[in-house]
Amino acid sequence: MSKHLLSPLPGTFYRKPSPDAPAYKNVGDPVAVGDVIGLIEVMKSFNEVKAEEAGTITAFLADDEEPVMAGQPLAELG
Repeated sequence: MSKHLLSPLPGTFYRKPSPDAPAYKNVGDPVAVGDVIGLIEVMKSFNEVKAEEAGTITAFLADDEEPVMAGQPLAELG
């Protein structure tokens, strides 16, 4: 049964802390509760997206630098 990691607020989703840095997490990576999987940027303020459940990332449902809405699934955990 898959679970989704949801966006906590509307904004722009970033998978990396900066353009030249590696992604926080990739497909196949394990995730523990509290792990950062990305950032949501709202008016130049960056908010960490933290996993609320443990598992393995099976897919990202939002692309890097994609606008997202609050509650939108960002990644799927298996």
